[in-house]
Amino acid sequence: MTIALMSFVLVKAQPGSDGGDKKEKIEAIKIGYITKQLNLTADEAKVFWPVYNQYDAEMEVIRKGRLTELMNAKNNFESMSDADVSKTIDNEFNSQQQELNIKKKYNEEFKKVLPVKKVAKFWVAEQKFKLYLLEQLKQQKENGMPPPKGPGPGGPH
Repeated sequence: MTIALMSFVLVKAQPGSDGGDKKEKIEAIKIGYITKQLNLTADEAKVFWPVYNQYDAEMEVIRKGRLTELMNAKNNFESMSDADVSKTIDNEFNSQQQELNIKKKYNEEFKKVLPVKKVAKFWVAEQKFKLYLLEQLKQQKENGMPPPKGPGPGGPH
């Protein structure tokens, strides 16, 4: 049933649909996927998700800035000076370091609300979900739409 729901949401989250709506659908899939992979109890979910939401909000600030800068560099690369290209590279490394710092900070916060093994599973589940989304984007580009399936029980492939 989870896979069927994920399939439906992915098919509906097509280009041309409202971007915010698409993001909400992806977030819903992600929440379901992480909850399942971590096998969160109701009590664990109640304390984990507020901490996760703080983590995600901090990461989103970095991601948005990064995306804006990288898109600008992509669109203007040939006309950029060497100094501007060098600055863009430095900013990318700084963004990656900021993301790492946030992950380390929240690793400690997650360990306050979940057993350490579930925290480890969280980091794996988050990475697998990102890989799954990348694969869906690749297939969407190739086929015009993602295949009608969600991440399987063993995680996104």
